[in-house]
Amino acid sequence: MKTNLDLFPEEIRPYLIPKPEGELFYRCLGCSAEFSIEKLLYVCPHCNQVLLLHDRNAHNLTKIPGTLWQKIFDYRKILKIPALKGIYRYHEFIGSCLPLSSILYLGEGHTPVIEASIHLQEKVGLKFFYKNDGQNPSASFKDRGMASALSSIKYLIDQNLVSDVIAVCASTGDTSAAAALYASYLGPLIKSAVLLPHGKVTSQQLSQPLGSGAKVFEIPGVFDDCMKIVEHLSSQYPVVLLNSKNPWRILGQESYSYEIAQDFDWDMTDKVVIVPIGNAGNISAVMNGFLKFHKAGIIESLPKIIGVQSQHADPVYQYYLEPDKTKRKFIPVDTRPSVAQAAMIGNPVSMPRVIEITDKYDKTSKHQNVFFVQVTEQSIMDWQLTANKNGHITCTQGGECLAGLVKALDQGIVSQNETAILDATAHAIKFSDFQDLYFKKRIPDAYHIQPDPKYINQPQLVSSDDPNLVPSQENRLSKKDFQDFVQEISGKIAKNLHL
Repeated sequence: MKTNLDLFPEEIRPYLIPKPEGELFYRCLGCSAEFSIEKLLYVCPHCNQVLLLHDRNAHNLTKIPGTLWQKIFDYRKILKIPALKGIYRYHEFIGSCLPLSSILYLGEGHTPVIEASIHLQEKVGLKFFYKNDGQNPSASFKDRGMASALSSIKYLIDQNLVSDVIAVCASTGDTSAAAALYASYLGPLIKSAVLLPHGKVTSQQLSQPLGSGAKVFEIPGVFDDCMKIVEHLSSQYPVVLLNSKNPWRILGQESYSYEIAQDFDWDMTDKVVIVPIGNAGNISAVMNGFLKFHKAGIIESLPKIIGVQSQHADPVYQYYLEPDKTKRKFIPVDTRPSVAQAAMIGNPVSMPRVIEITDKYDKTSKHQNVFFVQVTEQSIMDWQLTANKNGHITCTQGGECLAGLVKALDQGIVSQNETAILDATAHAIKFSDFQDLYFKKRIPDAYHIQPDPKYINQPQLVSSDDPNLVPSQENRLSKKDFQDFVQEISGKIAKNLHL
């Protein structure tokens, strides 16, 4: 698509349309070994530790002043080039080696940041916003990482480095939906298979990979059990792993940070970013993204980061309970049923990333700037319903974030003069099963949630007292009978509404 560069300020013209000038490589978090991105790698072949992607040419990013970067990204909003409409608006910080022709764009990224209603802010006690990542194509934040991972695969296909690709992932629902959607767009170049824990994924989430044509395998157990099988498959067979163990996933999810910075006019002073923790890839990406922008001078300060976990799946929270770094020991936990299903992971594969990046984030901030809080299942569900009753469309993970904000405010981690941005990771409709169970007072005991009548909302059947005045498709009423029906029903509704 042709772009008339003469319409843009002269100083940004050389940078407006990015070129594939980066040199990305994998680096092991354990032994620091480095590997080419031309190989399909997810863990280090030497020590089996997870990898992060780095750019050998990253030093070039600091040669451009931070204020100029701000202008570049702001003006890229105007471009009509599909590859730059999504997360690759920040191409130099995400996939700097990818030509625009290899970039996959399905409408992901740049999800709206919505200020909480005045009543909800007063109820919580400070100003805050929701970033509605449920408005991504597959209705969750996972599309960010999947756009990155599948673009990297398309790049390898375009370079004739791989062919006949089969991609696999384990999922609590959202990952499988995103993986199947993006893989199906590249079909028949790539096929996808997803592993789900049997009976632990909502019907809405299960329908998504099925609808996208993926092979779906339900496995007894929990997500962690599915993940072990996927890890074994990727180590024994030539398949692409699409879980957040894939470092390209982390790279794409860094876009969440970049968008927040841009939406708040590059001012991160007194800002707090709150995210739920599942496989720990998202919080790793969020921190890493802010660190990159800070190093490049695009933002002057780093926002406070708060990771939230339910009591029913809290290995990261438990790890950081020990104040002495030298005594901390990561111990996986056995998860219990959680309404925040996407975060119900007891052995997150990105835990090494969390540890390394958290340490770097605090050191760069020159004070503790990353915190972890634990919340109850009751608070997750109640705060989700409260948010949605006040004009939002947040999922249970978004409820977990709001419960975490309330907890952090109560513990003094957050103050009333700060502004919080909460991650609504998926669309509320994906988790409507839990709302339905709550309203019908049928939530299983294992969730430890007692439905509160003040949150319950059920439909009311309003019908005529005269059984002969009940219209249906099969039995249409006469004009007079229908007028009587309308008058009677209107009167009952008016009385109920105190009109």
